[in-house]
This record gives sequence, structure tokens and C-alpha cells, in this order.
Amino acid sequence: MPIPSGAAPVDAVLFDLDDVLVPFHALSVWQWAWKPQGPALGPRRAAAAFRRAVHAWDKRRWDGVTGRQPPADATALRTHLVETLEALAARPLPAEEVEAVVRRVLHPAGEVERFPDVAPCLARLAAAHVRYGISTSLPGDSARWLLKRVGLPEAALLATGDGPDPALPARAAFKAAVARLDVPAERVVYVGDLFWSDVHAAHRAGVPALLLDRPDSWPRVALGRMRSLDALESTLAAHAPGTGGPGPGDAAGGEPI
Repeated sequence: MPIPSGAAPVDAVLFDLDDVLVPFHALSVWQWAWKPQGPALGPRRAAAAFRRAVHAWDKRRWDGVTGRQPPADATALRTHLVETLEALAARPLPAEEVEAVVRRVLHPAGEVERFPDVAPCLARLAAAHVRYGISTSLPGDSARWLLKRVGLPEAALLATGDGPDPALPARAAFKAAVARLDVPAERVVYVGDLFWSDVHAAHRAGVPALLLDRPDSWPRVALGRMRSLDALESTLAAHAPGTGGPGPGDAAGGEPI
């Protein structure tokens, strides 16, 4: 990978799955899961609902890291998905409907929307002989289902929300995933879409990290932030392992937003 002269090389990239490699908080995902026959969900309302939900989920997961709440588990994930649906609907929904929507979000049928920057990025990594792995806080069956739907190798999945190791974003989870890459932590870069519970949690675990902010949800993050995987190499060049990256002082106020 192109990195600054004298900086530690990057031998592997650990990607978060949802909203980094595969759309999850996306209009197409929730349209199919909730209203596959219409009416069409309003994109502005959906974008606002997703932004609030993502920030709330980031805070919930970070609270689990810092001990303010128990670690975010499968029940917490389900609560997050229910709250996301309620934000989209702007009204209470019958329990049976909620359960059906959550199930379809986690196990989409047919084709899944693909990010156009993922395949070229993985091809560039392969050409540069940089290995990659995938981690997620989603259940393993959901993660494998999504990977199959977008044509990504299940063998690259190194950490899930219900695996044998502690679930992300626990420090032990990052360490276990990096160990499976068989690369020293300082020569790995983690790419996540949540500022506190992905990127800052990775830094706490000794893993350099970058923030992929596709929807511009974290505009106040000054360092190590990119809007597309097309910018992975240039962002690495500016914030290579050992040179720093997004940290707590890079978000205005120094607290989860």
C-alpha cells in the first residue's frame, strides 16, 4: 500500500462488515424489509432516522466498552434495530410486524445492494499483497448470509457477535481478530464506520484505525476520516499506523455525539 516513507508498513486491513463492506443502515435494506410492495420510504426521513440510530448505537456500544452499561449483545442489537424501525415509522407498530422486519433485515433474501467502491478496493489490496479480514457485531449466520449475497468470502470473517471470543468492540475481540490475521497489531489497520465504538475502541485495543464515513455522519472528526474506500490509500498515507489517527480529541466536545 502507498504509505509515507519511513512509516510502518500495512500488511493487513481488518474491515467492519455492516455499512463498510455491505449496506445495512440503508434505504434499500429497510425498504425491502418493511415495505417491499411500497409505498416508498421518504429518503430524507430515512436518512435522518438512520443518522440518529447510528449515533445512538455507537454510544450504546461505547458505553459497554467503558462499563457504563453491560457490553452490547444480541439483545442490544435487536433493541437497536427495533428503535431504528420505530424512527422510520414515526409510530408504534404491531409486535408481529416488528419481528418480521427485524428478521428480514438480518436475513435478506435475494440480491443485496453493493457499495461500488468495495470490489476495487479489495482488488487493490490483493495486487499489493495486503491481506484482509472482516469483523462484525452481527450474529454469525447473518454475517455469512450477507457475505454470500454480495460475493465476499466467508473465510475472511474473523469475528462475529456470537463467536467464541468476546464480541466487538471489546478489546479482546479486536486482539483475537488481529491474531487470526497473523500480523502484528501495529501493521494492521482497522476500518469502521462508527467513531467511538469502532475506531476509538480499536485504538484502545492497540489497533490503528480509520473512519469510513459514507453518509457524513461524523463531520467534526478531523483525522483519519474518509468518505469512500477509494480514499483508503491516500488516508493511510496521511495517517499511517504509528503516525496517529482519529482519537477522542478529534470529535468536538470529546464525548460521544
